[in-house]
Amino acid sequence: MTLVAPKVTAALPPEHAGKLQRALEGSHDITVFVDGTVHRLPAQARDAVVDLLARFSRGESVSVSSVEEMLTTSQAAELAGISHTYLRNMTDRGEIPVEYRGTHRRIRSADIMAWLETQKATDEPHS
Repeated sequence: MTLVAPKVTAALPPEHAGKLQRALEGSHDITVFVDGTVHRLPAQARDAVVDLLARFSRGESVSVSSVEEMLTTSQAAELAGISHTYLRNMTDRGEIPVEYRGTHRRIRSADIMAWLETQKATDEPHS
């Protein structure tokens, strides 16, 4: 299997994010054009596209990857914004699941994204 790093896209400039946010307000009709041809997306794909656009509209950077994508520890550490050593220690403690391919560790990108979500949740102020 070829390992492909997730595609990370920087946040939109505030003026573009604002325009997108206004366009999405109250809208559930998202039309996709590919080379001038209209495509109706199945509900799951539509929901994923709307979520992606909503994140951009809030000025967030976005990372897109396959759920089952397996990363090296270096790729996973870069995605998580932590050091390679810190990530290895977390896998040793069982905080992030790891699979071994011979002596090499592989980590599902979904597990890194789930860990990032838990970090985000613990960092958010509570009302």
